[in-house]
Amino acid sequence: MVMIDPSGLSSRDNYKLLIGSIIPRPIAFVTTLSEEGVLNAAPFSFFNIVSSNPPLISVSVQRKNGDRKDTARNAIGKGQFVVHIADESFLEPLNATAASLPPDESEVEAAGLTPVVSVRIAVPGVAEARIRMECTLEQALELGGDAEGGPACDLLIGRVVAYHIADSLYDENGHIDPRKLQPVSRLAGHDYAGLGDIFTVERPL
Repeated sequence: MVMIDPSGLSSRDNYKLLIGSIIPRPIAFVTTLSEEGVLNAAPFSFFNIVSSNPPLISVSVQRKNGDRKDTARNAIGKGQFVVHIADESFLEPLNATAASLPPDESEVEAAGLTPVVSVRIAVPGVAEARIRMECTLEQALELGGDAEGGPACDLLIGRVVAYHIADSLYDENGHIDPRKLQPVSRLAGHDYAGLGDIFTVERPL
């Protein structure tokens, strides 16, 4: 087994090792609203659960040349955002929202997705996603980078204030059927993965 010292690697080389090793990664499809009222959308695979009490989730938005991306800037400015769970049913338009558009253009509109009004926050979601979570911004942390270049990412911690789950996925016991959801996850490069095999291993008492 080879040992590699990350301190001797470039940011790009560390990135390649991380995204090639930490797989599969769930995808947060995030919508935000700009100060001018433009509905922004983008997918992020640096995404996970933080806490269930209260329900908190995290999305790490990498900066570009030290500048905040639209998602981080809008989420911090409005204090709100919507996280959708990526699934096979809308993968093509979701991927289209990864294009670099100027802040005054909506990725939702460009990808042909359908805005839907939220219940608890002002930021709309998209109707095509079968799970979406309305979030208020609990905390935003500037992380990474160096003293000269500034932070490398904005870690957004969102408090879920409303879940929207398609009836077809949700059962009377409060469970979501993963086979019906058909979630997609990110690997390295341009690769994605489906749900794959499901197997059970009992946890020790």
